[in-house]
Amino acid sequence: MEISRKGDMKTVDGPAEYFTGKVKITGQFQRADPSRVSGAIVHFEPGARSAWHTHPAGQTLIVTEGVGWTQVEGGPKLEFYAGDILWCPAERKHWHGATQHQAMTHVAVQETVDGKAVTWMEQVSDEQYLAGSAHVQS
Repeated sequence: MEISRKGDMKTVDGPAEYFTGKVKITGQFQRADPSRVSGAIVHFEPGARSAWHTHPAGQTLIVTEGVGWTQVEGGPKLEFYAGDILWCPAERKHWHGATQHQAMTHVAVQETVDGKAVTWMEQVSDEQYLAGSAHVQS
């Protein structure tokens, strides 16, 4: 068994090429073969979000704090809350982040396929981020 202690985890700023706004990434991990699992704890300040991206085997987000928005290309913007678990299927172009006025933290878990866990794309524009109201799925 291996335990990564909170006090020993490194926190880095989310790279500007992949995120808009203030984002902190803590505890990034990549498990050794035969596992394909990788992940991190990601904190988004209000207004912060990821760029559009895909995952070759999908992605699970476990929301631990706050309120966020997410959108799959061509779909409605959805609102989610602490305690929610999100699933984005493989190769679906999407983004996620905090709402305009509230921070959000999630644990992101995805699998690596052929050495890659994510394909980053263009930034989500302010117009895309703020477009329409967010739908709440029940």
